[in-house]
Amino acid sequence: MKVDYLIAEIGSTTTVVTGFNVKSQGKEISIDKLFQGKSCTTVLDGDVNIGLKNAIKDIEMQVKEPIYWDRMLATSSAAGGLKITVHGLMNHMTVKAAKEAALGAGGIVKMITSGKMRGIDVKRIHDINPNMIMIAGGVDYGERETALYNAQLISGERFDRPVVYCGNVENRQEISEIFKGQELYIIDNVYPRVDELNVEPARKIIQKVFEKNIVKAPGMNRIKDMVDGSIMPTPGAVMESSIILYDMIGDLVTLDVGGATTDVHSVTEGSSVVLDMLVNPEPKAKRTVEGDLGVYINSKNIVDLLNVKDIGEMDKRYILAHIRPIPLEKEDIRISSILTKKAVEVAMNRHVGTIKRKYGGESGFIAYGKDLSQVKYIIGTGGALTRLPEGKEILLGIRNLNSDDMTMMPGKMAEVLIDKDYIMACAGVLSRDDKEAAKALLKQSLLQ
Repeated sequence: MKVDYLIAEIGSTTTVVTGFNVKSQGKEISIDKLFQGKSCTTVLDGDVNIGLKNAIKDIEMQVKEPIYWDRMLATSSAAGGLKITVHGLMNHMTVKAAKEAALGAGGIVKMITSGKMRGIDVKRIHDINPNMIMIAGGVDYGERETALYNAQLISGERFDRPVVYCGNVENRQEISEIFKGQELYIIDNVYPRVDELNVEPARKIIQKVFEKNIVKAPGMNRIKDMVDGSIMPTPGAVMESSIILYDMIGDLVTLDVGGATTDVHSVTEGSSVVLDMLVNPEPKAKRTVEGDLGVYINSKNIVDLLNVKDIGEMDKRYILAHIRPIPLEKEDIRISSILTKKAVEVAMNRHVGTIKRKYGGESGFIAYGKDLSQVKYIIGTGGALTRLPEGKEILLGIRNLNSDDMTMMPGKMAEVLIDKDYIMACAGVLSRDDKEAAKALLKQSLLQ
């Protein structure tokens, strides 16, 4: 059987491969013959292609014939994901902007420094062994010395890692000279003016650098033997789909509960009332990644957070005994639902902002963080929320049902959409090849 696309999502525990055809009838684009296969990810076995081939065999067993394809794309959060260290000037300004860009691109921010770095910071970078280093600092035509100092320190260590400079535009020539002979990318300032974030240019270049360097990761070095198209970080691909959906249906938040992490992607400006109260600007498209909340690899962290309200008198040792990478038995599925519900609850509370009353001479309120009060749709993707029977009920539970409560959570009118075909990551990377086909894929999975 022949398909137009085969798209692999290579997760930390599971590899899912989706095959489909793109049909055109006039201006109408639709998806035909969508098939999915899955297998355990085999990065730790030294070759990710073993898992890819096993997932393809899973499809072939379903359709009872060999499968061929015109083009293969992939997303990956395996091999440690996209590890980034971020170094800027002030924590709530340039550092925050660079961090938002890194997270929005699908990165895992492993280290942040503010101001001039020290020797211990350099040691930590060596210990982390990141896939990429970001240097920011100073608004355009503002402070210059900190970014240049940090650049000299990092360059002198010869980390042999790509460096992205996204700070004061006046430093560009000196930065180029400092990193001469090293892999360097110079882009627009992520914080060009006070209270202005500019994260999109950085988001795009980070994904480009990831695609170029992911093939060097242990276990991933042979991926180009099979994948002949784009490779994106899985969280970055999910964000891309969330942005496309925002243009289709409006303000939304997407939750992706995985085996190792729980990601929250929101695309919304928030309410004008909260915007006027914000202490620091927030990006329209924001991602937070909770690296301690996963329903398999990091399941013990979630179990430690469970209380009587979550599990009654159930013994936590019993819960740990029923955790599986792909739960199939009834009791294993029930336990996975309990963990998923807790992961969603904690991740949302960490993602959403807060409103606080001012004290002192001036009365009123101030806001910190992301406002989700205008969200119309709560979207569930990832294995846990799309395959467990209680995914929709879990997401309905995060809505703010008290309209008088000064929370920035989605309101009681927000609807839940489940990515029933588990294709949001696929659609994100597909949008690089064919945006209209990506829209058709999202529409079929979420809106029909």
